[in-house]
Amino acid sequence: MAKLKLKKGDLVEVITGRSQANGGDRGKQGKVISVDVERQRVLVEGVNQVKRHTKAGTTGRGARTGGIITQEASLHISNVMLVDPETKQRTRVGYRTETVERDGRERTVRVRVAKRSGKDV
Repeated sequence: MAKLKLKKGDLVEVITGRSQANGGDRGKQGKVISVDVERQRVLVEGVNQVKRHTKAGTTGRGARTGGIITQEASLHISNVMLVDPETKQRTRVGYRTETVERDGRERTVRVRVAKRSGKDV
């Protein structure tokens, strides 16, 4: 399984698909809600909205549930790109190794870096 460079909470931009002028999501930015490592898919807040028809029923308190719900559908990870925290433009992800002292021991830690500005992500 490949290591994915995106994590939950990252700000990403959709780089493929129909443009916003044609009702698509290309160019939209949003936070990553979840990452499915096995299927290599991400859920992005406010992007790829679909309508789900849920069966009518009742909850334990007697409230009615069901109807048409709008929610996000997953996108393949290759269709989104990380947004640089400094320039607010999309960027590639790189890594830098640092030695950090934790609990009296020196450990090497990989830090994600935005290629465009060189800032930590």
